[in-house]
Amino acid sequence: MAFNKLKTTRRILAVVSIILVTGLFLDFTGTWQSIFGWVAKIQFLPALLSLNVLVIAGLLILTLLFGRLYCSVICPLGIMQDGFAWLGRKAKKNRYSFSKSKNILRYGMLAVMAMAVIAGISSLVALLAPYSAYGRIVSSLLQPVWIWGNNLLASWAETHDSYAFHEVEYWSKGTCVLVVAVTTLAILAILAWRNGRTYCNTICPVGTTLGFLSKFSLFRVVIDRSKCVDCKLCSRNCKSACIDIADHRIDYSRCVTCFDCLDKCHKGALSYKYVGLSPLNNSAEKKEIDGSRRQFLSATAVIGATAAMSAADKVVDGGLATIVDKKKPNRKTHIVPPGAISLRNLHQHCTACQLCVSVCPNEVLRPQTAMENFMQPESSYERGYCRPECTKCSDVCPTGAIRPIDTLDKSSIQIGHAVWVKDNCIPLTDGVECGNCARHCPAGAISMVESGNGVKIPAVNTERCIGCGACENLCPSRPFSAIYIEGHENHRVI
Repeated sequence: MAFNKLKTTRRILAVVSIILVTGLFLDFTGTWQSIFGWVAKIQFLPALLSLNVLVIAGLLILTLLFGRLYCSVICPLGIMQDGFAWLGRKAKKNRYSFSKSKNILRYGMLAVMAMAVIAGISSLVALLAPYSAYGRIVSSLLQPVWIWGNNLLASWAETHDSYAFHEVEYWSKGTCVLVVAVTTLAILAILAWRNGRTYCNTICPVGTTLGFLSKFSLFRVVIDRSKCVDCKLCSRNCKSACIDIADHRIDYSRCVTCFDCLDKCHKGALSYKYVGLSPLNNSAEKKEIDGSRRQFLSATAVIGATAAMSAADKVVDGGLATIVDKKKPNRKTHIVPPGAISLRNLHQHCTACQLCVSVCPNEVLRPQTAMENFMQPESSYERGYCRPECTKCSDVCPTGAIRPIDTLDKSSIQIGHAVWVKDNCIPLTDGVECGNCARHCPAGAISMVESGNGVKIPAVNTERCIGCGACENLCPSRPFSAIYIEGHENHRVI
């Protein structure tokens, strides 16, 4: 009965955890992020990249005490896999069996991840990071459905004279991200449905890292040889394939402390209890633990070094003329949001989880398609501009890729500067007055000056311009604006 309570408690905590994380990517009001934004910051890899010592220490202590509970209760990708594994067990009971640990693959993937972080190969980090993979799945596949449901509810409420809800426009964040999200979901779903925690115990660098520590956890699932009748029910229900009944041992580096095995044993041979530093009852396991200490020290050194180092519909104007959509200018330097500090800082810390893209209310942030910074966010102003009063991306970033800033900071951070394109400017091409860019510049960096042929043209004070993109977005010139923002590699305070 006590073991059933452990399993039930773990499941309840896991459900709450995945709901909180999922809400971060679905909420378009900002309320959820303001209350539960801390959930993203307790994920292992974001905490490591942001050098959040307290969170990292807390997760390591949690693992040393209770085993890989993080993988079953906190990691959203692990919890999602448990859902697919549960469906697999419903289709066929007692479907699993013990398999030897694929250490070469596990440690090899961990080394690749560490080298990618050190070398700044952000596209590889983005693909392997479990929290980021889950974020892409939610923002690409679940968010459209969520917004559609909200808009349907808003339409229904309007017919009943209620305006408690409002419609929200959805725009695709890019085909590349969608393809990656669909592929990731399909692979994980198939692996989990058939074999349980295959991804977590072969590919996931976080799982491998915590696996080093879980071998020494003070509380573990243990086997009482005197009660075991070798029925293998525990092994056949272990989604981590880590229970070897033939030798009566458990590979604790792969055990995710899910407690599924405990209630399957009808003889009471399995228990989860405090073992402390007491000797293990299996010489083979002792040898494995001794060898793992050397692996742990090596991995700790590597990890420590790593941490220290569109498809919008066309709009018709009054039913008379089609307004051509804006096109992205050919910028020499990408624009990244205030708080990112520099292109290098964002590239080194971002795991491409898409949380900042999901919460951006002005549709400014979108994933990059270039392989060197694949799926990391960049700013572009075809759909909106970066409003000085908005700091949502910096509020929600869990890795330190976009540092927290307030509105006063944002108004003084220069992320780029405006560039005027003479050949596109309406006063010169059509001979009419405009001045849209000057009227809407929040920094007062644009003024209209005489051109010499009877019309005024914009003049940019690059020292005052902060690169918010209001001028580019609100310029009536189509498809390319007559004024656009060129990014800065390093941001500066003006």
